[in-house]
Amino acid sequence: MHRRHVGAGNSVRSRRIKKGVVSHPEEPSDHGLGRSRGGFGTKIHLLVEGNGTPLEAEVTAGQVHDSKRLEPILKKVHIKQKRGRPKSRPKRLAGDKGYSSETIRGFLKDRGIEPIIPHKDNEKARHDPEVKFDKDTYKRRSIVEQCIGWLKECRRIGTRFEKLAINFLAMIKLAMIKRALRLVFSNSA
Repeated sequence: MHRRHVGAGNSVRSRRIKKGVVSHPEEPSDHGLGRSRGGFGTKIHLLVEGNGTPLEAEVTAGQVHDSKRLEPILKKVHIKQKRGRPKSRPKRLAGDKGYSSETIRGFLKDRGIEPIIPHKDNEKARHDPEVKFDKDTYKRRSIVEQCIGWLKECRRIGTRFEKLAINFLAMIKLAMIKRALRLVFSNSA
């Protein structure tokens, strides 16, 4: 007669979970997966330079609002200059209506960054004739959408094969490197 220990399976399983968390401390508990309007998936937050070069990316669960990740992504970017300190602030930053809030506009203005963000329909500033919006500069925001589209053409990004969010982010960063190299060496023979 064999006796089975009821608690044995649970303790082995809990050790496995703890081991996984210990070996990947940066891994979010939800693995960057969550439900949003578009369905169950992962959201890619991307910061792109004016010519289409991707600078920084983050992945979060689908339900995380875009505006929550703007500040951390901006703080990660440091572009080396020929002289002096690395550049960490752009002159202007374009975003869609998801970034339209007084908090974000204040954050950008405090750092000397001009926000190119359209106001939502329910905001007072949208109907204020004194508030100017640069539509020509905002049209260049399509560069970000084109970059995301190009990244998603990479099969591993378009269909998330990785279970862990940190591995998926690594694949995105490899695709970003490939994109940057293509832009740098596109005119050379």
